[in-house]
Amino acid sequence: MNFMPLMKSLASTYQAFESFSTRHIKEMGLTMTQFDILATLGNQPPMTCKELGEKTLILKGTMTGVLERLETKGLIEKIVNEEDGRSYKISLTKSGDTLFKKAFPEHLKYLGTAFGKLSNKEIEEAICSLKAVKTIFN
Repeated sequence: MNFMPLMKSLASTYQAFESFSTRHIKEMGLTMTQFDILATLGNQPPMTCKELGEKTLILKGTMTGVLERLETKGLIEKIVNEEDGRSYKISLTKSGDTLFKKAFPEHLKYLGTAFGKLSNKEIEEAICSLKAVKTIFN
């Protein structure tokens, strides 16, 4: 059971990252899930709900409610899918695009304040270690 400390470290690291990131996202008036959708749709062509779900890993049940709230805020719009008239594609509105162009770089800068405390070598080593851990689950 020598892997237990690794499991704890992975979980606590993710929790710390998510807490740090969420703080800033909330300051922008968004939830993490809403930000994830805006960031995924930003600078991209409209996507179906299925495509959006695959790129964000947001569950279908959660996706519907989040999309409804973003649509109510005027940040996304649903466009009839020309390839399949029974479905629609999701796109950022002008307001959503404006928010994306402001929020995304701001959030990267915010995350950079934390990640900037690591050297390039430390970042490369962390990436290598995480990739090694990930391969054992594939």
